[in-house]
Amino acid sequence: MPRVSVLTPIYNTKPQYLRECIESILNQTFKDFEFLILNDSPDNKEIEKIVKDYAYKDKRIKYYKNDKNIGIAKSRNKLLDLASGEYIAVFDHDDISLPTRLEQEVKILDENPKIGAVSGFLRLFDCKKTGSLHTCPEHDFEIKCTMTSGCWFPHTASMLRKSVLDENNIRYEEYFTPCEDYQLWNRLMDVTKFYCIQSVLVDYRNFDGNTTHKTKNQMDMLHTVIKADISGRYPEYATWFKRYTDNAGTLFRLRLFEFIPLLKIKNNKIYLFEFIPVIKIRWK
Repeated sequence: MPRVSVLTPIYNTKPQYLRECIESILNQTFKDFEFLILNDSPDNKEIEKIVKDYAYKDKRIKYYKNDKNIGIAKSRNKLLDLASGEYIAVFDHDDISLPTRLEQEVKILDENPKIGAVSGFLRLFDCKKTGSLHTCPEHDFEIKCTMTSGCWFPHTASMLRKSVLDENNIRYEEYFTPCEDYQLWNRLMDVTKFYCIQSVLVDYRNFDGNTTHKTKNQMDMLHTVIKADISGRYPEYATWFKRYTDNAGTLFRLRLFEFIPLLKIKNNKIYLFEFIPVIKIRWK
C-alpha cells in the first residue's frame, strides 16, 4: 500500500498542461505514491493517449475513464474510493506541484496526528497577476476563522488524512459544485485540524478558461451559502475574523476619553465615529 494517493480528475485538459501536471508529480522527491488519473471526458482520445503513454513508463500511474461525463464532484469521490494510500494528495489537472510538495506535507501529517488536512501557498501564473501568491494562515484557529470569509485553504495543494474522511463519512457534495472544495472544508472543520505550510507548494494556472473564471456567478452564490453556514455554526470565528480585518488596514484611531469613537483612518479613508466615511485620502 502506498503512503500517498495523488488524485487528479481530468476533463478536456490541454495536452501541454496535462504533461506538465503529470511530470510535476513524477518528479517529486517523495516517491512512495500512486497517481490516480480519472478521465471525465471519455471521448477525448488525445489526453487518454498521453496518460497511457506515461502509465506505460511509470507503473505508479493508474488510469481510469468514466463511461460518460459525471462531473467534478462525482469524479473526485470515485477517485477517493479507488485510492489505497494513507494520505490523499489533491491535485488539479492544469497545475504544477513543486518537487518537495509531497515530502513536506507527509512530514507534517506524520508528525502531527491531530492534523487531518495540510496545504501550502499557491503561486499564480498565466495571468496578469503572474507571480502573486494565494496565501493562508498557518495554524488551525486562524485558518478556520478565514473560512467565515471564503475558501482560503488551497485545495489543489492540499493533502488529507484518508481515515478522517472515511471514519466521518465525508465526501465531496455534488450540489455544491463548483464549490465542492469549500464545502469539504466546511464538513472537515467539525472533525479535524488544519495546517498550512508557509511556502509555495503549487504553481496555480490562473487563466480565463479555468473553472474559477467560467463558473464565477454560480461560485459566488454558493460561496455565500457556505460562508453563512460556517459563520452561523462558528460565530466566534466570524467575530475574530471581523475584528482582524477591521484592524488590518487601520492606521489611526481617535477616541474621546479613550472609549468614545470619533475618527478612524483605514484603507485611505477617514471615518467619522469609526464607521461613516467622510473623505478619501491620496497619499504622496
